[in-house]
This record gives sequence, C-alpha cells and structure tokens, in this order.
Amino acid sequence: MGTPAKKIAFHTLGCKLNFSETSSLSRDSLKYGYENVNSKEYADIYVFNTCSVTENANKETKKLIRRSKRINPKAFIALIGCYAQLKPEELINIDDVNMVLGTAEKFELLNHLDKAKISNDIKVVLNNDINEISSFNPSYSGDDRTRAFLKVQDGCDYSCTFCTIPRARGKSRSASINQTVNLAKKISKSKTKEIVLTGVNIGDFGVYNNESFLELIKEIDSQVDIDRVRISSIEPNLLSNEIIEFCFNSEKFMPHFHIPLQSGSNKILKSMRRRYKVEEFKSRINTIKNLDSHACIGVDVIVGYPSETEEDFMETYEFLKNQDVSYLHVFTYSERENTKAIDLKPAVPFKERSNRSKLLRELSDQKKAQFYKKSIGASRPLLVENNKNGILFGYTDNYIKVKISSESSIENTIQMVKILDFRGEYMLGEIIASG
Repeated sequence: MGTPAKKIAFHTLGCKLNFSETSSLSRDSLKYGYENVNSKEYADIYVFNTCSVTENANKETKKLIRRSKRINPKAFIALIGCYAQLKPEELINIDDVNMVLGTAEKFELLNHLDKAKISNDIKVVLNNDINEISSFNPSYSGDDRTRAFLKVQDGCDYSCTFCTIPRARGKSRSASINQTVNLAKKISKSKTKEIVLTGVNIGDFGVYNNESFLELIKEIDSQVDIDRVRISSIEPNLLSNEIIEFCFNSEKFMPHFHIPLQSGSNKILKSMRRRYKVEEFKSRINTIKNLDSHACIGVDVIVGYPSETEEDFMETYEFLKNQDVSYLHVFTYSERENTKAIDLKPAVPFKERSNRSKLLRELSDQKKAQFYKKSIGASRPLLVENNKNGILFGYTDNYIKVKISSESSIENTIQMVKILDFRGEYMLGEIIASG
C-alpha cells in the first residue's frame, strides 16, 4: 500500500478577496497529492489566510493556531495573507507557527511546503518588500457551486489614514480584460450561477493597462454565459453614472451596489483622506434609486475614528438615516500600527465607540426592515442556495433573503417567487414559475 496522502486544511479570515485566493490554493493542493479537510478536523498541515483590518482579526488568527494544535499537537502551521505580510516576525515567533509567507510568496505556498520537507521544528519566513510587488495572481472561489468570487483586482493606490491594506497588498494591479473574461468563462462552464467581482479597489481595474472597470463589465456582460454578476464593493468616486446605468440595462448585472461611505461628516472624510464628499455619495444614491427604487444599496461606515466628536457622529447618523439605503456594515475604529490615524488626537473612548456602533447597527436593522417590507407583494427572481428538509433559502436579484418551501429539487436554480411576508432576517415567499 502507498503512503496515505497528507491532510491539509485551509481557513480564511477577512474579506471575499482572501476567500477567492484560499479557494484557488485549496484546489491546487489536490494536484500536489494533498487531501483537503475542514480546519476543525485533524490535519497534518493547517493554512490560515490572515486578515489585519482590525485587532480582532489578529486575535482570531492566534485563536485558530491554538485550536489546531489541540487537534493535532504535531501539526505544521503556515500563515499567509495580510497579517503575515505586515507582521512576519511577530507571527513566526509564536511557538507553534512554522511558516509565514508574505503577499507575493503566498501563491507559491505549495512549492514552499514541498521544499520544506514538512517538519514540526521548521521555521520559515518569506516576505518581500511590498513596494516591489507588481504581479497579479488571478483566483476564484469554487467551493460553492451557486456563487463564485472572482478576483479582478488587487492592491490599492489610495492613502486612507486608517487603512493598512496598501502596505499589506501593495499597489493597484489587475490582469487584462481578456484574461479576466477568460477566467469568468471558465467559471461559467461549471454549475455556478452567479459571479461576484471582487478586489481591494475594483473600480481601479486596468488603471495601469489603459483599460477600465466599465470596459471590463461590458465585456463580461457580452461574452460570459452566466446568469448573474454582482459587484462586491466599489468606491463612490469610481462608481460613475455610466457604470450604474450599464448595470441597470444589463440582464446579468444585479441591481445591488455596495458603496463605502466611512463617515457622513465631510470634516472626518477629509481627515481620513477619502476622495469624495457626502454630497457626491448622496448623488450616487439618488442616481441608483431614480433608476430603480427597489435596488439594494449597502454601505460601509466606521465609528469612533480619532477626533470624531459626538456632533460628527450624529452628522453621520442623520445623513444615513435620511438616505434610501438598504443595510450598513458598521466597523468600530481599531488602531493600526504605521497608519496616519494612530497619531490623531483625541482618541474616542472605547465605550463611546461601542455605543456609536450599537446605534448604527440598530439603524441598519431598521433600514433593512424597511427595504425588505417594501418588497411585499412583488415578484423577483430568486437563486435558490440551500435546502434543509424541504425549506429553501436564496437571494433575489436585489439581494433580499427569501425562504420558500418546495418538494422538488431546485437548489442552484433561479425561480420566480412572490414575496409574501417579513420574518425579520428573511422574507417568506412562494414559487410562481421557473426563471
């Protein structure tokens, strides 16, 4: 009998971009003869794709390392991702960590594991200067047959004062439109029904290739045989009226936009070095809602940024309260080393940050309820995602979660449903006809 395949477990922290990269590495590991297992199971090697957006993300990485060692005390631990790029020495000095790979090296993970002759007493750090990284490594998630996250862009040229991403991922870069479309075509040949375009700053796609994000989505729309495409998140200053109008005229691109605001105070936006004012953000909302009042709009917002007064926060709160948005992603400001914001004074007390976060999360619940209830009586196409004993859930084109019942096997199909009632976290619906 041959030697059993080594078991390798991947786990992703942070954004959908990390998720797409982990998924690609996981698929590639099969070619190297590994057996993929869940990170909560026994494995010979655990690979954690780390995030460093907040201090909590850092703590979560360390918690996962401890969990893995409890499962298998002799496990080999490899760390990749943003935390690994920013703090390689801190991570390799953790007793149980064997390998730390920076932003460029993570895509060579499997080669590095091969060369390392996996041993529990190895310590390897490979971490290039982030300013020297210019290559783009395409990736996509393929574990969920319903939806795939396609990485179309990486890095960021912006200098927002609170953000570590440019230092963790480098300058903005992307593949060509032709290469990206070909990857989307590859996804479309699987059973996947929806592609989500993701990146650090996807509106900057093609900035050094003399191409644009608008040109990319036009080519995907015309060339890729896929039912649905979503844009994960796009900066308000890069979300042009042309992009908005194109999406509404397309049958493939969904009426769903996620737009980072970060603050409803122009004073704070200026301090953050954001590239827009609240008036421009409001204009984007109005343009979208004038084209389709049922379009979904998600918003990122940061609370407790240093120097944010109670008045500044209330300006943000009132601004969002008066905008026709569908939900909020609320982030409590977290001090990050080597950012401009860490030196700003005064710092907002942690208790106050928590209180402000709670108020905005409550506002988000109200906004979501209003948006959901507005759909009662409407008919929308629903992509059915999972089935538990005849109870199915999915998302409409405008990103409303709907629960339906069916005795038929209709997972990963698009069904036309009538939305009947609001049930808090989801809407209740019934199938009208196949989409």
